[in-house]
Amino acid sequence: MLLARLDKPIGIYLLLWPTLWALWFAAEGWPGLHLLLVFALGVLLTRSAGCVMNDIADREFDGHVKRTRARPLATGALTVREALIFMGALLAGALLLVLTTNLMTVLLSLGAVAIAGAYPFMKRYTYMPQAVLGAAFAWGILMTFTAVGETLPQIAWLFFIAAVIWTVAYDTQYAMVDRDDDIRLGLKSSAILFGDLDLIMIGVLQVSFLGCMLLAGQLVTLSWPYYAGLAGAAVLFVYQHTLTRYRTRDGCFAAFLNNHWAGLAIFLGSAAHFSMA
Repeated sequence: MLLARLDKPIGIYLLLWPTLWALWFAAEGWPGLHLLLVFALGVLLTRSAGCVMNDIADREFDGHVKRTRARPLATGALTVREALIFMGALLAGALLLVLTTNLMTVLLSLGAVAIAGAYPFMKRYTYMPQAVLGAAFAWGILMTFTAVGETLPQIAWLFFIAAVIWTVAYDTQYAMVDRDDDIRLGLKSSAILFGDLDLIMIGVLQVSFLGCMLLAGQLVTLSWPYYAGLAGAAVLFVYQHTLTRYRTRDGCFAAFLNNHWAGLAIFLGSAAHFSMA
């Protein structure tokens, strides 16, 4: 449980909500129990596998960071071999799920694995590993559209771009928690890149995200619940800035966690729109 971080489900939520937005839009409403289970369980398995992959890559660093020093690989409670076996089992389960869809979705899933595998190493080479994480988290959006209709319409790409932007915003809040430790260890992040402009850049990213979601709303005929969901997310973004204004570790982490509710608000608005259609 600790290795897969099931005790900390925030990553599951942040991966789940954009996937469900897209699934409801792709299916124009209730997607059916099969696809709902494929993507909900797929989120659980792939996020867990990603955590294991990340811990394997960062095992030499985690012991030196306050937030991560108790992770199983950092403490020696588990071996790398045991972690690899567990990760393989999780990925095998995810593969079995995606094999019940169609060939286009199966092929897309290979891209998801490649991006997720590259992400843990990006903080060594680029100040924007958050963008790579965003692509990994948003990849399920593309897969929902191919699973439903074997096509990637314009709105699928717009949702994808929006989700990447949103991920960079909230993962910058997360990176602000570890900024001092990352600088000391020679690692890179958007929080380090943005420096004193971090809060301004997060605000710009959040506004850009909402703009993309509004534009997506213009591509189809949407009713008021969808826009109410976006308004709810906007209010939560403002609240997050009150949490991060002093850049404390606890405040930044609380703001990061709050994004779960923003994602949920947008999903509820989307689902309510289609239930009224």
